[in-house]
Amino acid sequence: MKKIDRRIIIVVTFIFILGLSWGLMKYLISLKKAPPMRLAIEARRYVKADTVNYKTIFSPVSAPGRLSSVAKVVLVAEASGKIIQGNIPLKVASGFNKGDKLFEIYPDEAELALKARKSQYLNILANIIPDIRLDFPEKEQEFTEFLSSINLDKPLPPFPKIKNEKMRIFLTTRSVLSEYYNIRKDELKLKRHTIRAPFDGTYTQVYLEAGAYTNTGGKVAEIINTNDLELEVPLKRFDAQWVKIGDHVTVKSSGRQMEWTGKVIRKSQFVDENTQSQTIFVKLNNHRSKNAFLSGEYLMAYFSGRPIDNVMEIPRNCVFNTNEVFIIVNGRLEKRSINIIKLNEKTLIFNGLDKDEIIVIQPLINVLEGSKVEIQGVAPPDGQKQSRNTVKKKDKQGKPVKK
Repeated sequence: MKKIDRRIIIVVTFIFILGLSWGLMKYLISLKKAPPMRLAIEARRYVKADTVNYKTIFSPVSAPGRLSSVAKVVLVAEASGKIIQGNIPLKVASGFNKGDKLFEIYPDEAELALKARKSQYLNILANIIPDIRLDFPEKEQEFTEFLSSINLDKPLPPFPKIKNEKMRIFLTTRSVLSEYYNIRKDELKLKRHTIRAPFDGTYTQVYLEAGAYTNTGGKVAEIINTNDLELEVPLKRFDAQWVKIGDHVTVKSSGRQMEWTGKVIRKSQFVDENTQSQTIFVKLNNHRSKNAFLSGEYLMAYFSGRPIDNVMEIPRNCVFNTNEVFIIVNGRLEKRSINIIKLNEKTLIFNGLDKDEIIVIQPLINVLEGSKVEIQGVAPPDGQKQSRNTVKKKDKQGKPVKK
């Protein structure tokens, strides 16, 4: 029994000592003076702002583009035979002028066959001249002159005009008309053995070189026009609407410090599904010189654009959530939605705000609507010039302490 009483006394004594210590601690804490209270200071930001003022803005459009030739032609053999080189080497990058003989498809056999056919035709005409003298004396001299004017090395002269139906039937029965047109057809075939340049240009691909044999329809080479070039400029659908056919365009090459003037000749009536852009085609009149443009070159195109009425231009980085901006009302930020008219590289053109509203023209980070701000360069109202670092000390009764 004594052992149990002793344990109880020890526990009670331990609890009493803890309670006494806690009470003493609370008493000592209550004797400590409270620190002076700091004034609550509201954070304030300085921002760049501008007054909404609408006017007419002339906004240009610029974008890079790639040069290509207006004419890209694949030369196909219209006859079969051996390829003979013309005045220009049949090699990639060889340049030529309009009308130059590029190559021939061995023409000797066709020339001989044509001459033989013309000789037979001369024989036919010589045999019908006596009949014409008897039956159609008024046409004798005309056909005699026609017979004399036929040269085996030159194309056939025009056939005499026939108005008499009886004479037409006579010539038809003697195969004069049919043979005349057959010879004309062979002359056209012979011309197809010789390929001449349709424009000033150069070879971009050569599939068969001189000395090779080709069949009718075989691809021989590929050529492009080097004088007339087109600049293909892909523009965003939003920007393409400001470019019209016929607009003058300034084209520059940054690497060579060159500047040319072109003209918009057409716009694609579809949008590229991969880039979501609309292609603008600008024609450039090139000429051969050391500074001439080359097909495949990338250049920068500057379009004149169109005047836009009742709009304002601001930096793009001050717009957030696609079309929202901050305005300042009574020294605090408020969100507003704007109507974006046109996007430029670093700026945008908009309307949709009331005139004379104050719009923030710089990006703001970690700022909420309702935050207090001041405009840079504008003095704050009276009573608000206290520095945020200034702290007024107070005594125990809450009155300011005088220094």
